[in-house]
Amino acid sequence: MTTLALAPHRFRQFLALTKPRVVSLIVFTAVIGMFLASPGMPPAQAVLFGTVGIALVAGAAAAINCLVEQKIDAVMRRTRGRPLPRGELTSLQTLVFASVVGALGLWLLFRYVNPLTMGLTLATFVGYAVVYTVLLKPATPQNIVIGGASGAMPPVLGWAAVTNDVAPEALLLFLIIFVWTPPHFWSLALYRRDDYARAGLPMLPVTHGPRYTQLQIVLYTLVLFAVSLLPYATRMSGVPYLVAAIALGAAFVYHAFKLYCAYSDALARATFRFSILYLAALFSALLLDHYGR
Repeated sequence: MTTLALAPHRFRQFLALTKPRVVSLIVFTAVIGMFLASPGMPPAQAVLFGTVGIALVAGAAAAINCLVEQKIDAVMRRTRGRPLPRGELTSLQTLVFASVVGALGLWLLFRYVNPLTMGLTLATFVGYAVVYTVLLKPATPQNIVIGGASGAMPPVLGWAAVTNDVAPEALLLFLIIFVWTPPHFWSLALYRRDDYARAGLPMLPVTHGPRYTQLQIVLYTLVLFAVSLLPYATRMSGVPYLVAAIALGAAFVYHAFKLYCAYSDALARATFRFSILYLAALFSALLLDHYGR
């Protein structure tokens, strides 16, 4: 096969390292943060280069995660098809790729957005690629709770890209994602618990059992319901958002209680998928309310 013919396949391998589906949700919440930070339309330069820069750094962090966890990925059914476990890419290729992509993203943020956004994005990269992946994930079942701080940063990054500041409203967006992360991830961990046990990772369903994890999902979902009402309580949003938050929150709580009362892997999978829809819809409601007021 010629080099030209191999190029699209190689591109797909490197793209897979960046976990595009995960990064797309990260970028989405970051962009929402940009628009919520501005009473009108945010500056085009901040939106364009902020989005690209944040996406590149998030992709680089995902690639480092793949690099560090390649042996773990090889024994898990969900991840053994990734490029590193399959031997399609080497560790050196992955490290070089992540370094170049991450450095480019940080440079774009520094040069065309502002140093604050670049610094916060770098801290987020370290939080995910080093603190969560290397230190927390193999050490404690609370890894996703503590490490969730990195995953909750995108709307703060987006806000900073537009305002060169971190306002209380941005921290409220952070709080929503921070509380959302455990029930979202533990739903996945429930129906993948055998994978995690085989890999030797201390995920909550492995260390404390499915029933305890199901209870934690219920409790965190109830807290999330309350936290999701804070934008209305602080006058960051209006009645349209409040209606959406109550409806979405009630649906999430319903999923959590159903999962607790009559567990099945299918229900856990459905709860995980709904959690993604929930976050996307909640942030969309914030945006529509923002420009509809």
